[in-house]
Amino acid sequence: MGEREDKVSLELSEEILQSMEVGMSFRDYNGRISSMDFHKTSSYLVTASDDESIRLYDVASATCLKTINSKKYGVDLVCFTSQPTTVIYSSKNGWDESLRLLSLHDNKYLRYFKGHHDRVVSLSLCSRKECFISGSLDRTVLLWDQRAEKCQGLLRVQGRPATSYDEQGLVFAIASGGYIRMFDARKYERGPFDIFSVGGETSDANVVKFSNDGRLMLLTTMDGHIHVLDSFRGTLLSTYNIKAVSSKSTLEASFSPEGMFVISGSGDGSVYAWSVRSGKEVASWMSTDTEPPVIKWAPGSLMFVTGSSELSFWIPDLSKLGAYVGRK
Repeated sequence: MGEREDKVSLELSEEILQSMEVGMSFRDYNGRISSMDFHKTSSYLVTASDDESIRLYDVASATCLKTINSKKYGVDLVCFTSQPTTVIYSSKNGWDESLRLLSLHDNKYLRYFKGHHDRVVSLSLCSRKECFISGSLDRTVLLWDQRAEKCQGLLRVQGRPATSYDEQGLVFAIASGGYIRMFDARKYERGPFDIFSVGGETSDANVVKFSNDGRLMLLTTMDGHIHVLDSFRGTLLSTYNIKAVSSKSTLEASFSPEGMFVISGSGDGSVYAWSVRSGKEVASWMSTDTEPPVIKWAPGSLMFVTGSSELSFWIPDLSKLGAYVGRK
């Protein structure tokens, strides 16, 4: 019984969220962090930065294990494959839009994926198979197999695309031009099985994501809107409004592991948290920054991470929770 009470007392709640603060930071970046990803089954985190570095961290020991420089190509978006020492990343040099499969273990390129003709702005890996999708400002979404250099499929879109697989890897979503198109990952060539209109949204899509249980989706836009939808019916559940972001930035948001809260950056650099159930803001952390941080909730953990010109790990401050945790 004691163990069960321990677990219950530290389930994520509004009080715990409001108590969260930076527990540790890495300040040795020479540029903004443009992307980061948690590995699903290990304690690893990878970051990509404008200083042309890819860095691998062990979150459990709060240490940077490795830094790899990509001076020739630059680096913009980065994602883990199923292997915690292999990543796929997009370049940021303006002349080569290939995606690269990189072994962090020995700093070797395992494969190049050529097909896009403009900057890649969205990258999502399938958890079920060795597949991934990429969306680009060239108005295409390409579907790839990690074992082949040529793309396996091409979908054309209107405007800037945001793409994401669900956690099971059975469905993927493409958001662009105020609509979210839902595809069966095994039969995508038949076209979308559903199309959701997002409340007259006219701004460019930035990020689309599914909650861990697949029941909810969020869509962020350049105008500073964060929409939360029912992913089965397409019903718009709530919209949160924050400061718009510049065309160079990406507004990122993230569901907490059980899908009860959404955290996001903002055009003024601040971080906000909302309750999905009530649609109300439950916490905010102001910043002097002028661009939104990238932001990700750590899988199955009471921690989220933000990346700006530094990397920050946010955890509950238990001293603020004395009365709350002591209720056992």
